[in-house]
Formats: sequence, structure tokens, C-alpha cells
Amino acid sequence: MARGWVGRAINARDEAASHVMVGIGLTVGAVLVSALVARQNAPTVDNPRIKAQYDRLKPTPLQPPPAVFAAVWPPLFMALTLSGLRIWNAPASAARTRALTLWGLIQGFNALWMALGPRRLGGQLTTAVATLGAAGAYALQARKVDAPASALVSPYLGWIGFANVLTEELWRSNQAGHTVH
Repeated sequence: MARGWVGRAINARDEAASHVMVGIGLTVGAVLVSALVARQNAPTVDNPRIKAQYDRLKPTPLQPPPAVFAAVWPPLFMALTLSGLRIWNAPASAARTRALTLWGLIQGFNALWMALGPRRLGGQLTTAVATLGAAGAYALQARKVDAPASALVSPYLGWIGFANVLTEELWRSNQAGHTVH
């Protein structure tokens, strides 16, 4: 179906157009749903209630300005989408199925992380750790199927690692009580 640089970019040189279109629909759709849930729960002026909840939290000194988040997330989501599409277009195998399952899990965790909001920082932290684990497992499985797909997810993996640190610091500095450990 796809020839030249497009076929190489999406790993679809020998795939039928219908297969590629389903893959585009699934990967773009999943990332779009995840991004929309995140947007719906983002602490912006469009969401004054959520923004007020986040503003009441004691910030971490590591917290980048909101403009950094706005600049970083779109290319990360695009790379994650392209990575998933490359795996979708790879030859069918057990490794491909595992990679696609993990890719879908990442999308679900992304949406859940943001949907939990600032009042559930413990849940956000748990989801953050699960997202990091799923992203690492995805990168390993994707490498078995398509090395460029794995490489595309590397920046996301790095950012999620940093986001885990931010989430943990936010949770720790805003706990109402002390823990036993």
C-alpha cells in the first residue's frame, strides 16, 4: 500500500490500505481519547475548578512551567502514536500482540493518571508508576518487533520517568499525615 518514505515511516510497505487505515484509526483514536481526558482534567484557565485544586497544592521545586508541559506533550503523543502504528503494521506475532497490548495499556494509564486529579495524588502516583512500568515493558517488546518503534517511545519513557519524580514529590509534599515508613 504505502510506498517510499511514508511506507517506511509507518512500517507499512507491504500492508493493504484497509489494514493501514484501521491501524491509523486505532492508534490516533486511542491517543486522542487519552489526550482529551488529559485536557478535560488539566489545570488550565479553561478548567478553573481543577486549576484551583492544583493551585492549592504545595508545589515541588522541580515543577516546570505550564508552557513546558504544553510544548512537550504533543510531540511525545505523536511519537507514541507513530510507534504504535509501526507495531500495528509489523507482521503478526506473539511479540506484536504483547507490544500492542502494552501500548493500549499505556493509553489507558495516561487517561487514568489525569482523570484522578489533584485530590487523588496517591492514585496518581500509583498510576504514574504503572505507566512507567508499562512504557518500559512496551519499549522492550516493541524492540523485538520493530526497533524504530522502540526508539520512538524512548523520549516518552524519559519524560514519564521525570513525571514520576514530580508526582512523587507532589504527593509527598502534600500528604495530610505522616506514613509509617
